[in-house]
Amino acid sequence: SSDLPVLDNIDMEKLKNQLAEDGYAVIENVLDPGQLERIREVVARRMEHELAHPLQPDGERHEDDDEIRAYYKKHYTVSDAEAERMVARIHQYRRDNSGARWPMPIGKVSKNFLHLPTLFDDDKSQRVWNLLNKEPELIPLIEHPVVLPMVQHVMGEDCNLHDFQSTSIGPETGGGAWHVDAPLGQIKEPLPDFPLTLQNVWMLDDFTADNGATRVMPGSHKLRKSPPWGSAPLEGEVTLTAPAGSVAIWLSNTWHRSGPNHTDRQRRAILCNYNVSWLRNFADFTSTLPAAVVPTLSERAKYLLGFGARAPLTR
Repeated sequence: SSDLPVLDNIDMEKLKNQLAEDGYAVIENVLDPGQLERIREVVARRMEHELAHPLQPDGERHEDDDEIRAYYKKHYTVSDAEAERMVARIHQYRRDNSGARWPMPIGKVSKNFLHLPTLFDDDKSQRVWNLLNKEPELIPLIEHPVVLPMVQHVMGEDCNLHDFQSTSIGPETGGGAWHVDAPLGQIKEPLPDFPLTLQNVWMLDDFTADNGATRVMPGSHKLRKSPPWGSAPLEGEVTLTAPAGSVAIWLSNTWHRSGPNHTDRQRRAILCNYNVSWLRNFADFTSTLPAAVVPTLSERAKYLLGFGARAPLTR
């Protein structure tokens, strides 16, 4: 495989130690130019398709629609049109779940059960959910020989894929708020002293200090608490700069945020998140992967995607 020579130039032990001590690590130039260009093409095509075919409001009216709109307008930089799409997504979610409603206010609902915006930063930035189901040729990334050993070192071998999405941080946007990854933001402090998920970010464009590169707080995973809400710079923060084709990895309990993009171009990435197997996954890959793809998967990929990682049916 063209991936394997990369391993010869990587000090895996050093990276594992940095991940443990600092809560993050960056590995440069993991993808070769051909791989990078193909992945960029796939993601760009998918993003263009979804922009051209946005979800349409369904005409339904539920008594908590205003509460839903208000939640998204308060917590995310979404346009009125995107807030309407979020209402429609929750309507669809209810139809998919026997009409069940959450027995608590939307602000108390687990992020694992909650649709998050596809357009944010007032429609300048974009997210594509369930990217693997839409573009199965990207599945080999989840068991990449550079990334998966790092994941298994942190999570243990019994881990699954939590989420796989692409993001574009749009030009002239202000960056995101500091956070730890779900479900840690909804757990009472002190947070667990071990990560529940591990994020790795494939850089499809160069990550620079000016174009929205991720910010992290080294050592924050040891504080066992969430960061103060806001997007202001923190003393000691690090900007994860690296060329396109690199990958950044951080623990779910490491404080991080997307930085402001002061350029006139988008900054794109694939976010690939893993979790300990007993945690409920953010995405249900098993119900939405094209049936023809499943037999082509390796045994490890099947398990990462959730096959064989569910409660058995009692008979």
